Amino acid sequence: MLDASTKAQLKSYLERATQPIEIVASLDDSKASGEMLSLLKDVAESSPLVTLTESRDDSHRKPSFSVNRPSENHGPRFAGLPMGHEFTSLILALLQIGGYPPKVEQAVLDQIKALDGDFEFEIYVSLTCHNCPDVVQALNLMAIQNPRIRTTMIEGGTFQDEVKERQIMAVPTVFLNGTEFGQGRMSLEEILAKIDTSGVEREAAKIAAKDAFDVLIVGGGPAGAAAAVYAARKGIRTGVASERFGGQVLDTLGIENFISIKETEGPKFAHALEEHVRDYDVDIMNLQRAKALVPNAGPGNDLIEVQLESGASLKSKSVIISTGARWRNINVPGEHEFKNKGVAYCPHCDGPLFKGKRVAVIGGGNSGVEAAIDLAGIVGHVTLIEFDTQLRADAVLQRKLKSLKNVDIFTNAQTTEITGDQKVNGLVYKDRASGELKKVELEGVFIQIGLVPNTDWLKGTVELTKHGEIVVDARGQTSVPGVFAAGDVTTVPFKQIIIAAGDGAKAALGAFDHLIRTSAPA
Repeated sequence: MLDASTKAQLKSYLERATQPIEIVASLDDSKASGEMLSLLKDVAESSPLVTLTESRDDSHRKPSFSVNRPSENHGPRFAGLPMGHEFTSLILALLQIGGYPPKVEQAVLDQIKALDGDFEFEIYVSLTCHNCPDVVQALNLMAIQNPRIRTTMIEGGTFQDEVKERQIMAVPTVFLNGTEFGQGRMSLEEILAKIDTSGVEREAAKIAAKDAFDVLIVGGGPAGAAAAVYAARKGIRTGVASERFGGQVLDTLGIENFISIKETEGPKFAHALEEHVRDYDVDIMNLQRAKALVPNAGPGNDLIEVQLESGASLKSKSVIISTGARWRNINVPGEHEFKNKGVAYCPHCDGPLFKGKRVAVIGGGNSGVEAAIDLAGIVGHVTLIEFDTQLRADAVLQRKLKSLKNVDIFTNAQTTEITGDQKVNGLVYKDRASGELKKVELEGVFIQIGLVPNTDWLKGTVELTKHGEIVVDARGQTSVPGVFAAGDVTTVPFKQIIIAAGDGAKAALGAFDHLIRTSAPA
């Protein structure tokens, strides 16, 4: 199953284990079971601490296996082969069962161990999904730490009947005790916040008690991370309040244009951003969504207050807003109703769920055309719909798209409705030249029409354009003294990771210069 190089890497990783690891497999006579057995034999041969046995228990999915400490049975279970992006999830589970400490704060581990209740998690994944491993690894860790938590990764390609029965059309999809719990990327902290509300209250109280910062950065994407590093290097008190550290980079698959890094993936890049920031004295407050900005706060009206959705608030002498942007909706009937039931935004994650089916891509820019090209190699047929009279993607992408035999392209077409019953079954568009309405029968719609800045919480405080972007000057200064902004949330004309990072550095230097000038004696 594993090639010689992968076996050598696995053996090297498992040398870090210090305690026995038991793998218990539930198999049948299928080809998938044979492949799983081959994988597990390779794992067992990689370390003398690993033992492999077969279970006679018919209550588990086949093929599947669990990873446990001796005499325990609540360890993580994998149903289907954990290869592709999920191979890392398997390695981490083996190491943590084997005594290797997870890179998680002790307070979080204590919170997991203190959870009161029985939790049975099921996570449906695809092996091409780059969001899925974070969820699988978070739930695996929880199962390892708390005997009342059980978790099973289910590879959708192996268990297609389950996927169809539960109408799963987006990954990762998580069920808790048989009821849908969540979809999409979720961090360990986000999962804990959903099942331990008292923990959210404790965190809000802790945040409210913090002293004022010199620089408070709102948002943890590339712009926020760069701002944090540059501010901290000036030796000033720096904090980051972020809804999810990494921002939209977490939803980006391939990154090939960040100079000096030839090729990487979004989640890996986001992890590197956070590690870099944590090398400095920066107070990172994750899972904190901003609700309002209040200038002229504090005893002498010399501070800026950021109110959070959790009920807490933070004060600072200066603020850098780097809340980024989100996928733009087309706002037609059916989009909201069938989200994750055929309406999707990530072709890399959800494309495999539409194998052999008919789908549409809405949007003729680079993102839309790239999505159509990728999907054409997986699905049965792709219909690309563009509002403009011509595609807007780079010429090389257009040539590639037009060379594909299972793709139809409709320009000058306005999507008016996404139809369905319990899931998507079609799309209606208007021919803008003739006014005629036309329907396309399909099972999935991927929306790729750009971004919307996350500035709803700022209306009435800082100057925004008609598109909702924050107006900034050459230093990143907004219309409010002491409030700066950086990255995709601003009027910067090109929304690129490398530009956002540079913008963050510039805003931090601008904020530091502001602090020097406003704190100087008369």
